Amino acid sequence: MVDAKQDPHDRAKALALLAGMKRLVATRGRKVIEIDLTQQPGEATLLELLLGPTGKLRAPTARVGTTLLVGFDPEMYRTHLGK
Repeated sequence: MVDAKQDPHDRAKALALLAGMKRLVATRGRKVIEIDLTQQPGEATLLELLLGPTGKLRAPTARVGTTLLVGFDPEMYRTHLGK
């Protein structure tokens, strides 16, 4: 788990979190968006999902295996944490 409030991540740090990840699952409003990182999506698309309006990493953010979860959706966390 990354504590974005204690250690704010800017663009470079946010993109670095994707190293070794195969999938990005992020919330956008009420939608949950899944991106296959092996397809090499554009940097602009990734930053739109990773960063909030302040330009810092959105919270909460968690690594689960090779998946990076960004934002909060209870069902998303149940699905990926198995609870």
